[in-house]
Amino acid sequence: MKIVFSDKKSGRTAQLEVAKDGEGALMGKRIGEVIEGTFVGLEGYKLQITGLSDKMGSPSRKEIEGTRKAYALISRGPGIRDTGKGKRIRKLVRGNTINADTIQINTVIAEYGPRGVDELFPKKEAKEQEAAAEAK
Repeated sequence: MKIVFSDKKSGRTAQLEVAKDGEGALMGKRIGEVIEGTFVGLEGYKLQITGLSDKMGSPSRKEIEGTRKAYALISRGPGIRDTGKGKRIRKLVRGNTINADTIQINTVIAEYGPRGVDELFPKKEAKEQEAAAEAK
């Protein structure tokens, strides 16, 4: 399971893997709830869940309760691209609760911890250098 966290102030986003023993503590959490950042090594940080994706790529909708999948008639929001005015589309989406099929959890930083934000988000140049070193 992956947690994607973003900082609204700087507009930066990063992704970290959740340890297998930490996944159990996340089960049953819903979109909108605040979780501890210790699950992914962000001690002192609190993350608010903004969205989920399952192993089939289906997005979650806040208004669908539980972990079930449903064909919802939607006009905007997660799971839908721009439709014309007044158009609605029936799409397969998942409920608002984390379960074993959840692969990605999207979050925003709700409360900052002791580490600086610059330490959390790796620099683009550093990633490129690592990729070049691995390619050699």
